Amino acid sequence: MFVTKEFTFDSAHYLPDYHGKCESMHGHTYKMHVTVEGEVQPDGMVLDFVELKKIVKERVISKLDHKLLNEVIATPSAENIAIWSWEQLEKKLPLYEIKVWETPTSFVTYRK
Repeated sequence: MFVTKEFTFDSAHYLPDYHGKCESMHGHTYKMHVTVEGEVQPDGMVLDFVELKKIVKERVISKLDHKLLNEVIATPSAENIAIWSWEQLEKKLPLYEIKVWETPTSFVTYRK
């Protein structure tokens, strides 16, 4: 069974090794899906949405929201944001995948 929680955060970034519009500082409203995998427990849940929200907000969203992402992640592409987020969560959650939308129509999916 898979359980997913959606998050949004606003951040600025620039891509120093990219040649195009994104090499200059700019902002996005990012969307992130964090999906965990597990068996339904006797309480009827794989993982309480409240607990999932608490862990992701504490370990990821609070560190990225309204920040210059380059101060947190060296090259903050959507791909690297997903990898960094996974690394922050993998010891606390039974992760299945993380999706990060940089725009409403462009996103990455990371599974390990």
